[in-house]
Amino acid sequence: MHFLHYASQRMDTTLFRDLERLRQTGNFSQAAALGNLSQPALSRRIKSLEAWVGALLVDRSRQPVQLTEAGTRILEAGLQALTRIEHERSQIRAAMALPDKYVVTFATQHSIGWRFYPAWLQSLETAYGPVLSRLRADDLPNCLRDLKRGDVDYVIAYAGPGASDAPDVEGIVIGHDRLIPVCKPDGDGAPLFRFDAADVQMPFLRFGAAAPIGALLEPMLAKHGLTSRLHTVYENSMAGALRIRARAGDGVAWLPSSLVSPDIEAGHLMCTGAQDWQVPLEIRLLRNPERTNRMTRSIWSFLAPRDAAPLVTTD
Repeated sequence: MHFLHYASQRMDTTLFRDLERLRQTGNFSQAAALGNLSQPALSRRIKSLEAWVGALLVDRSRQPVQLTEAGTRILEAGLQALTRIEHERSQIRAAMALPDKYVVTFATQHSIGWRFYPAWLQSLETAYGPVLSRLRADDLPNCLRDLKRGDVDYVIAYAGPGASDAPDVEGIVIGHDRLIPVCKPDGDGAPLFRFDAADVQMPFLRFGAAAPIGALLEPMLAKHGLTSRLHTVYENSMAGALRIRARAGDGVAWLPSSLVSPDIEAGHLMCTGAQDWQVPLEIRLLRNPERTNRMTRSIWSFLAPRDAAPLVTTD
């Protein structure tokens, strides 16, 4: 009986694809057709996902139907998880086909792993050659801990321009990005939160203590007198979580341009504040020089001369 209860609570990951088709079409019949399902079958599948989450994910009172805030959040998380699962599956199959090949393990901050890393890895393989690899996305302190232990080969992390690496870590620049202030547009296409009035406090969506990227923002906020004008309403170490809250209209967030550019192009987010409130970032590849092997040394030797001209830039 206990096993049957557990099985009934398990979630079919393909339900996220159903929810994605519904978001794209805004229509149950069209989404069902795209998934080769009947409309009643799709409705049952969406309801089963809602039961698993414990919240309404679709606003059925509107035409076209739209996802609720909970629906948007769970879909974002689900698609990110599916991308990771599919990547790991392909890497595992490749490693099994070539058992003598070494699998390089990268660890990244969440926001880097979501958009920058796939583009950078593709550019690396185009220039260097195929690399069997796996990815861990975590808070930076955990990534650096695993690097020191030798549990991962490389860490990809944000840093301020010209930043020095820790004494036991070596780093090279592999990309550039920027922290930019963004918020949801209002009905007229202007920023929902504007800094026109000096005496108005802005709701602030900020990075938590586990995300050192937040410390890179503090000097700019102090320089322009913004620290006292921002009232923290939400805090999270994951840029993706801040992005979801910004899209929902909950406040202003400084987020990596590489992460939010698609949202800006689609009109879900827009820049606010002044141009010089943006913070330049380097994206650095870090290694523990005491824990290397022939494969990781080869990749490092290939990338090191390109430190001044990275393979990928989002700046």
